[in-house]
Amino acid sequence: MEFGFIILLVILIALYLMYVRLIKLKNGALEALSSIDVQLKKRHDLVPNILTIAKKFMEHEEAVLTRVTQMRSISASDYDKNNPEEVAQHLEAHKLLQSAMMNLFAVAENYPDLKSQETMIRAQETYEEVEGHISAARRFYNSSVGDLKNAVEIFPSSMVAGLIGIKAMPFFEMDDAERAPVNAADIL
Repeated sequence: MEFGFIILLVILIALYLMYVRLIKLKNGALEALSSIDVQLKKRHDLVPNILTIAKKFMEHEEAVLTRVTQMRSISASDYDKNNPEEVAQHLEAHKLLQSAMMNLFAVAENYPDLKSQETMIRAQETYEEVEGHISAARRFYNSSVGDLKNAVEIFPSSMVAGLIGIKAMPFFEMDDAERAPVNAADIL
């Protein structure tokens, strides 16, 4: 009788430890997502300043400026951090904003007055610094998501995760444009 009780106690302790580990991993991934959000907010707040500066010089580039404004609005929408699909949509919206900003900076190269404008140079440097912070936060988030994903998918913790409703979160991945090799002829 005592032997059966000890085995039951060991199983319950093991299940509890798996539960605790899963909750810690989930909370770690959510914390990492929050750190990305802080950096994305910095970028989000910087975009109107860059657009204001660029608008003075880029009168004929209304489509580029409008695209950045639209992507900024979409990326600012609220989302449920516990819903992996909404997290994925949120991260995708920010990738689209980043792409629109890179397009804006590329078009700005055609405007010598804008390129030499001190406020634009500082804004672009600040933007690049924020992008570096986003990149670091993205690495931390992806590491946390990888740990959570492993725990959610590997037996026996996968059974506990299924019982308590913990799901893997999406990775923050590069889009196809970031993966493409750089063509020097486009730059020169």
